[in-house]
Amino acid sequence: MDPARYDRTRPPYPDAMIERIAAASPGTDFLNVGCGTGIEARQFRAAGRRVLGVEPDPRMADFARESGLEVEVATFEEWKPAGRTFDAVVSGTAWHWVDPVAGAAKAARVLRPGGVLAPFGHAYQLPPTVAETLATAYRRAAPESPINFSGQSGGSVLNAYQALYTKAAEGIREVGGFGEPELWRYDWERSYRREELLDLMSTWGGVSDLPSERMAEVLTAVDGAVDALGGTVTLSYATWGLTAIRTDARP
Repeated sequence: MDPARYDRTRPPYPDAMIERIAAASPGTDFLNVGCGTGIEARQFRAAGRRVLGVEPDPRMADFARESGLEVEVATFEEWKPAGRTFDAVVSGTAWHWVDPVAGAAKAARVLRPGGVLAPFGHAYQLPPTVAETLATAYRRAAPESPINFSGQSGGSVLNAYQALYTKAAEGIREVGGFGEPELWRYDWERSYRREELLDLMSTWGGVSDLPSERMAEVLTAVDGAVDALGGTVTLSYATWGLTAIRTDARP
């Protein structure tokens, strides 16, 4: 994965969501789990928060550091807090890589009383003809892959991501030490020119793993579908997430 392309193409998070999490936190010290290239970390920093990133990919971490962020390379499970505590633990489109119980337990240990745990992430919906073209081209390029893009045109894909955060909420309840998790969703849209969409698509799981010639075949097929729509398409997004407040009781 090319960190510069990832950072250039992946959309930021809704301002209202950033404000919601910032307002729920009792202070300004934020821990960003799976910070990647620093997309959400920069948004929280712009909102006046001090952010420490934890990121397992050294290339992503190095890119994030270029914007002045402090990043430590580790998985969240293996990361050493060294006695440090935080007012918020946030995670943008990365909490699904963390065990929901072990992750909630570690968040509980590093959060100050009243601190907030807030994992969140995007789901997207392609126009039907583009989704169908992508699915067909991807099956042809990677017939043995378990990834299926055929459902990316239905509204159900926006709803399906709720399950990720329902699972995260279950892990939080199992660990204890938090108030009742609050699930939420922000709906929005973003338009892409053909070259912008292809650039973004090349960072998606499954597509980014293809050999270069097969990736080119997939993107060429999608290029034709977008061109048939006038060269610009609008993607519907749903940003799902939850907030859970740390209580005084230790799990």
